[in-house]
Amino acid sequence: MTSADEHHTIAPRRVSFDWSHTPLHWIPDEPTATHVLNVLHLLLPAGERWFVKVLKEGLPLVKDPQLRADVKGFMGQEATHSVQHTQVLGQLTAQRFDTGDFTRHVDFLFERLLGERPPFGAPVPEREWLRFRLAVVAAIEQFTAVLGDWILTAEGLDRAGADAIMLDLLRWHGAEEVEHRAVAFDMFQHCGGHGLPRYARRLTGMAVTAPVMLSLWAWGTAYLIRRDPQLAGRVRYSLTEHNRAVRKGLLPTWRSLGAAVPRYLRRSYHPSREGSLSRAVEYLRRSPAARAGAA
Repeated sequence: MTSADEHHTIAPRRVSFDWSHTPLHWIPDEPTATHVLNVLHLLLPAGERWFVKVLKEGLPLVKDPQLRADVKGFMGQEATHSVQHTQVLGQLTAQRFDTGDFTRHVDFLFERLLGERPPFGAPVPEREWLRFRLAVVAAIEQFTAVLGDWILTAEGLDRAGADAIMLDLLRWHGAEEVEHRAVAFDMFQHCGGHGLPRYARRLTGMAVTAPVMLSLWAWGTAYLIRRDPQLAGRVRYSLTEHNRAVRKGLLPTWRSLGAAVPRYLRRSYHPSREGSLSRAVEYLRRSPAARAGAA
C-alpha cells in the first residue's frame, strides 16, 4: 500500500547484467566514492535474504489481501536484488578482491544476531521478536528509499563517466526501493501492535538501525579501500575525500541521510511521502536491464 488513496502494484522484474567490462574503479579516478557505494554489494546479499525471511515469517499474520499481495511483491523484488548484488561480489572476486572477511560478519549479524530466534537464549516472546525485526526492516527501508531516490538524480555520476552497467544496476535497484518504499512499514504497522507500544517499537527499530548502518558503512568502506588490489595499501579511507566526493555529486549529502531519521520518527509519518514514485517508475521503463528482461 503506497497511501490511503493510491496504489501501485509491486512485482519483481527479470534482469541481468554483464560485468565483463566493468572496471574495479567504476567511477574513474574516484576510489573513495566507488568503494563507499560498493559497500552496498557487501551488505545487501545477506541483508535482503534476511528481509525475505522475516517478512515470510510474518506473512501469516497479514489479513489485508492488498497488503499481502504487496508483501509478496516486495519479497520477490528483494530476492532479485540479493542475487544481482551477489553476482557483483563474484566480479570483485574475479578482480582479485577478497571480501569474505567482511561478509562473514554481515552473515553473522543477519543469520545469528537477527535470526529466527533471539540470540544467546534471550527470553523474548516469539511475537515480540518478530515485531522487533519487522521494525528493523522498516527502518532500513527508510534509508534505502532515500538512497534510491538520490541515485536516480545523481547526475554527478554521469558527469564523472561512471560505468553504465553499474549505474543501471544501482538505479534499477534504487527505483524499486522507491517503488516499494512503504511495504515494510505497512507490514510493521499491521503486525506491530497498537497505540504507544507500536510507536515505541518503531523508535526502537530506528534507534538500533541508524548507528549500526553508519558503523557498517564506515567499516565496509575502510575495508574495501585497504584491500583494493589496485591501491596496494597506499590509500586509506579519508573523510576529506568522502566530503570532496559529496561536493562533486558522487555521494549523497550527510544532511539528506541524517534528515531521514527525524522524518521517520514523526508519529504521523508514512513512507509514501519519501522520494518520487513517478521518477522511479519512469526509470524502470527505460532501464536497459529491466527493458531487456521484459522483452
